[in-house]
Amino acid sequence: MRTIISSALVGALGLGIALSVSAGPVEDQIAFQKYYESRFPDTPTEDFANGVYSILPTAREQWEAIEEFPPYELAIESGEELYHSKFANGKSLADCFGPEGAVRGQYPFWDKERGMVVTMERAVNECREANGEKPYGWKKGKITEVTAYMSYNSRGQEVKVEVPSDDPRALAAYEDGKEHFYTKRGQLNFACADCHMLTAGNLYRADTTSPAFGHATSWPVFRSKWQSMGTLHRRFAGCHKNIRANPYKAQGPEYSNLEYFVTYMSNGLDFNGPAARK
Repeated sequence: MRTIISSALVGALGLGIALSVSAGPVEDQIAFQKYYESRFPDTPTEDFANGVYSILPTAREQWEAIEEFPPYELAIESGEELYHSKFANGKSLADCFGPEGAVRGQYPFWDKERGMVVTMERAVNECREANGEKPYGWKKGKITEVTAYMSYNSRGQEVKVEVPSDDPRALAAYEDGKEHFYTKRGQLNFACADCHMLTAGNLYRADTTSPAFGHATSWPVFRSKWQSMGTLHRRFAGCHKNIRANPYKAQGPEYSNLEYFVTYMSNGLDFNGPAARK
């Protein structure tokens, strides 16, 4: 059973700042950013790209120390090798994305021809399949290594997701992701917004919940809990399991549209992946 969180409730619990059901993406994003800037006034706007470490000084020192010898470094190196490895037809991922794959800032985007959201992971596997190769798994393994290399080479690119005004299907996908973010689900009856907006910065089971503003900037990540790299859709599935809800299929429309929404909400920040997280 699912229950929609009303915008009035979001406003009542969130410093009077709400995302209106009738507002467009631009208005949503402005309100979203203002909410976090008001809730965490000591955090510079650009620092929200660093997740929970932007609001938790006690953990930031440890995180910065980890970044001196980042656990995702091996993934970048493996990803570089995979990226330039030749397919059976003599081509490589570089033929699809350029010599260094520095294209993170182009994703996710709305594909008008197919009427769907295209993520960078999907684009990588579609390149492989177009060249006669098998796709990688969606959540971990080689897909995270390749995208770690591509994201590393894309650091500093601005998040600037667009919802084309001339295609109502794009807005429908955005609204679907927005609804997903605010919809309560699972046995615990939680929404993404419960943990990452309304109670962002609070302590749950010894972990501080991170702000949703900036959530999509750092992927793929090496999580200490996983002891491995993972994609954003792997994290989405993990969140669903945590609230005892059935996860959706990685790269399916549910998670792809959710990624479309949360990445749009981070417009104006910089991509800074890959990253290390707890």
